[in-house]
Amino acid sequence: MDTTKSADVEDAARRLAGRIHRTPVMTSRTLDELAGCKLFFKCENLQRGGSFKIRGALNAALQTPGSEPLVTHSSGNHGAALALAGRELNRAVTVVVPEAAPAIKLANIERYGATVVLCGPTIVDREAAVAKVLAAGGVYISPYNHHQVIAGQGTLALELLAQCIEKAQCNELESLWLPVGGGGMASGCVAAVGEQVRVFGAEPLLADDAFESLSTGKLVGARPPQTIADGLRGALGDITFGMLSHYDLQIQRVDEQEIVDAQRLLMQCLKLVVEPSGAVAFAALLAHQRSQAAGKSDLKRATPTNAEHCVGVVISGGNVELALG
Repeated sequence: MDTTKSADVEDAARRLAGRIHRTPVMTSRTLDELAGCKLFFKCENLQRGGSFKIRGALNAALQTPGSEPLVTHSSGNHGAALALAGRELNRAVTVVVPEAAPAIKLANIERYGATVVLCGPTIVDREAAVAKVLAAGGVYISPYNHHQVIAGQGTLALELLAQCIEKAQCNELESLWLPVGGGGMASGCVAAVGEQVRVFGAEPLLADDAFESLSTGKLVGARPPQTIADGLRGALGDITFGMLSHYDLQIQRVDEQEIVDAQRLLMQCLKLVVEPSGAVAFAALLAHQRSQAAGKSDLKRATPTNAEHCVGVVISGGNVELALG
């Protein structure tokens, strides 16, 4: 199987050192009580560009030789991250973006100097627009189905493990919960932690293609772009599907109200700006804890989580419009 290895993630960590933020890990007794375990939130919403995506985008850009423009498609965060990487490396970037992408994410891409090409709402629309751009020249960097992107995303798991030990509150994480869209972050974190920590995925019910793909063993396409968690509207690629199938990643699904409720809790208790996609992992953990007793969890073999267990949760991004006044 064509896969990203732990050594690739370690190489990426060295390559990115000093170029990205070592994002903080935050805790909350209130949220611990709600979840019934000790939570360690990896705050990638405080990362450069407002999401974890700079890790993979910059790692890939640094290893892409030549001077041709870098080209990608994105609902926003990966596009902004690649635009930021291109600006640092003095390299042109073109990002294909769905017309309905959040205005703040579109503004981020443009602020970092990339050329924006608008397209229709589906993954097929994105890929068709990318093909037209590449016909004029350029190097494609997938938002998730790319080994160097995957390796870069995995560096957040290495940081989290070290930071939990530094806090002297947790010698060992029982599990790590993270959102799944195209599967780049999940694949990178699986490669990074190996058997040290059990990784669990989280996905909106309205975008549960990864859940179906991994449950049936057959790669399916993206759902219609309806979920509020716009950053998770992508679908697994062949690389991420292969890696996550081999790992047997378990995914807990959540509905739209559960996402909004989790987003509100994170903003209220941690005093952080969190986008809906960034709240999905926490929403899934809460849903699993509620449903486990009733035997309705989506997870086939999750270990019991109790007040003594340490659990990592990724807050993947914070690019969201704020209504003031």
